[in-house]
Amino acid sequence: MEITPEIEAKLKQLQEKYGAMGQDMVSYLDGLLYADYLTYWDYIHLDTLLSLQSPKTPFPDEEIFIMYHQVTELYFKLVLHECKQLVAQRPVDMNFFVARLKRINSYFRALVSSFDIMVDGMDKEQFLKFRMSLLPASGFQSGQYRMIEIYATDFIRLVAQDKRAEMADATIEEQFEFIYWKSGATELATGNKTLTLKQFEHKYAATLIGLAKSCERLNFRALFSILRQSGDDTTALEEELRKLDQFVNVNWPLAHYKSAVRYLHRQPHEIPATGGTNWQKYLPPRFRKRIFYPELWTQKEMEEWGKGWVEEVLSLPKE
Repeated sequence: MEITPEIEAKLKQLQEKYGAMGQDMVSYLDGLLYADYLTYWDYIHLDTLLSLQSPKTPFPDEEIFIMYHQVTELYFKLVLHECKQLVAQRPVDMNFFVARLKRINSYFRALVSSFDIMVDGMDKEQFLKFRMSLLPASGFQSGQYRMIEIYATDFIRLVAQDKRAEMADATIEEQFEFIYWKSGATELATGNKTLTLKQFEHKYAATLIGLAKSCERLNFRALFSILRQSGDDTTALEEELRKLDQFVNVNWPLAHYKSAVRYLHRQPHEIPATGGTNWQKYLPPRFRKRIFYPELWTQKEMEEWGKGWVEEVLSLPKE
């Protein structure tokens, strides 16, 4: 084969690259010569990926339940990939911020639109049977989702609404004791922590507290404040932050609420979620008022936060 000027130029660039690192280019070319061609299934570890579903029961639809939660966690990892880039960006760049938020919102849009798999994609009787083998595990225990919340806003915004005022000047550790989701994992009868919550805190508490400290001045709300004070036009950024607020604090929890109503709503008593979580009060946003960016919403919008969506779900026929 003829050594064209283009090939010579590439060889020179490779020589410069490896030379700068004190490496011998010829040795690397030998490695390339003997290396196998890459395949799709090896690149994404397809065989391993497809082997990661291990149902605990013989009910076929449990495998749907497992795979959908695995897909969800992969989407959360995509979101965190963008979060880490945003807090590492120096200085804060408007275009970069907006572009990454658009990616994050596209991931949540896909998650919300796909949740019908959980709402309508499983046999109800199968679900109510195999779920009992999962105790005390719960989707509540998604550490990645809690990390996304911490990246998104000031930590005080995650404190239970009735405790925010008195905890405003408290340390992160003190605020963590009153974070909103803890009340959603208490025993309905006694108010004690469920084993689900105890397990979760044992695994993730130190990590979440550490992340909250590192993001104290670098979370999305703090970065937005920096850009707004700079005098730049933040219209596009505000639009994406509003979308994120709705996806994380309205659409996503309410998709879960819709699923809970379908599978767990039963008169005269509701069926507890796995782990005993209080889904009736934990999931609907109108009870928790989780709002990342209150400065971007009107008073009326905040007062009616998620109200219409909940009313729509409750009006659906129950099986």
